[in-house]
Amino acid sequence: MLSFFVRLLAALPLGLLQAIGRALGLLVYAFPGRYRRRLRNNARQAGYADAAFTRRAAAESGAMVLEIPKVWWRTRECLAITGSGEEAIVRAALAEGRGIIYLTPHLGCFEITARHLTQYGPLTVMYRPSRSPLLDPIVESARDMHNLRAVPANRHGVREFVRALRRGEAVGMLPDQVPREGDGVWLPVFGRPALTMTLAARLALQTGVAVILTAGERLPGARGWRMHYLRLPEPLADTPEAVAAAINQAMETLIRRFPEQYLWSYNRYKQPEDAPPIPGESA
Repeated sequence: MLSFFVRLLAALPLGLLQAIGRALGLLVYAFPGRYRRRLRNNARQAGYADAAFTRRAAAESGAMVLEIPKVWWRTRECLAITGSGEEAIVRAALAEGRGIIYLTPHLGCFEITARHLTQYGPLTVMYRPSRSPLLDPIVESARDMHNLRAVPANRHGVREFVRALRRGEAVGMLPDQVPREGDGVWLPVFGRPALTMTLAARLALQTGVAVILTAGERLPGARGWRMHYLRLPEPLADTPEAVAAAINQAMETLIRRFPEQYLWSYNRYKQPEDAPPIPGESA
């Protein structure tokens, strides 16, 4: 039943889905609580304290959710209205033939990003199982696409990433996801310490591949998405911590291109129980 409903949503026009999503996003934001408080605090931390901005951000978060079924099951239709004026960045990295790590933050439509990148060749992405078993079959069927392979976020997935990169292929992951199992360091994100994964940095140093941050900007009027690319300058720093810091800085630059479409409600600054103490604070 749930799968049928999601596929039914995918059949609706993109503009209608995004409009409904924005309305729902504003409705959720209207109720006081942890969601609205976190969205406001995180946006304010980055310098976006205006109330009108946070309302737009809440609306865009809703649009992000409702457009996902369309991207998953009407992929060709969505890719037909996805483009970029920065493809030279990707093509230059591909010409080097040494593999690419794509990093896609919670910005814009991150579901269209991986699908768009498959036009350049095989892409292996890392995922975490959903919290609801009911969603697993839907998500798994949505990942079934030519040139797109999903691996779990564990040691097996990391090994598959290394193999793909050494074959000169591309891998993709979220750079702003709070790491688990102690795999992270405290680094600034918009001026505040945030537990930052070092996996991408360690992979880049181990395999010597290019690192490109990317995001799909949602265009107004349901005109589709514009892909943005930002390559990490080389040579990379010598340590995973320094590379991870550079990734955070590049991510901030990318987010500021269209900040209303960042998922400010994501709990980016949370402190997992197994995390090391924040520098300057007692354990």
